[in-house]
Amino acid sequence: ESGAEYAETGIYDLLLLDVMMPGMNGYETARRLRAAPRADATAVPVLAMTADAFKEDVEKAAAAGMDGHIAKPIDPGTLYRALADHML
Repeated sequence: ESGAEYAETGIYDLLLLDVMMPGMNGYETARRLRAAPRADATAVPVLAMTADAFKEDVEKAAAAGMDGHIAKPIDPGTLYRALADHML
């Protein structure tokens, strides 16, 4: 892929990635993002959002380059804390 489809550098403060996405799952998306040749590829926090909430799932998210894991159904307080932890 050429990278031409990427947004301008610095546009995103944080990414929420659903693990179960069609075409490319959230783990692969995170791995590709982290390997992208751009200045913010490793700086933008990435949080997994998934109904898979076992310890192994949290570890899998971390191994893919994600900075955190939020279990579904999403609890608003948990989401707000995760956003604050990774954006401040």
